[in-house]
Amino acid sequence: MTLPKKATVFIVDDDELIRDSLEFLAKSVGLAVKTFSSAQAFLDSELPNTPCCLVSDIRMPGLSGLDLQDELVKRGITIPVIFITGHGTVPISVRAMKAGAVNFLQKPFEDQDLLDSIHHSIEQDRLSKIEQHKIKDIERRIKSLSLREHEILIFVAAGQLNKQIAFELGMSENTVKTHRFRIMRKMEVKTLADLVRATEKANEKT
Repeated sequence: MTLPKKATVFIVDDDELIRDSLEFLAKSVGLAVKTFSSAQAFLDSELPNTPCCLVSDIRMPGLSGLDLQDELVKRGITIPVIFITGHGTVPISVRAMKAGAVNFLQKPFEDQDLLDSIHHSIEQDRLSKIEQHKIKDIERRIKSLSLREHEILIFVAAGQLNKQIAFELGMSENTVKTHRFRIMRKMEVKTLADLVRATEKANEKT
């Protein structure tokens, strides 16, 4: 599945002037922008399945930027976060970066520094989404296998030979070969190495 190339920058800041300024900056380089006056408003929105990143202030009424980051983690929402603040401290920046923030910019900052960070974040998210789609596609193929085929796949991925699998499962070697052929076809791979890589990629998620 090919992902749309259009990227979106989400801006969360309670200061309207700053939101407008950041929106203008991002749009000046051809990026789509959506702005929110609070962290809760962003959490209530629907994220597109396209490359994106979040630019958020740290200190805001209600949920802070760090609270927003924590809530995204709890919900399993993976989006690169760039924090901007005029009241940053070392402990706050360390906490943000440990939680996965891409960057932490102290106001006033150079426009190009923010744009560079945005472009880096979007590329990071684009690659992450491509990888997620690959894993989902592999999972779809694995689900198409019968219980017996799935059982044999585990042995094959572990490097077991046909005769070893036949012995373990109490079946003929020819039956194992037939199942292996069907597994390769359903998994849409041509070589054993491709089959092993596919199963390993699916297992990375677990």
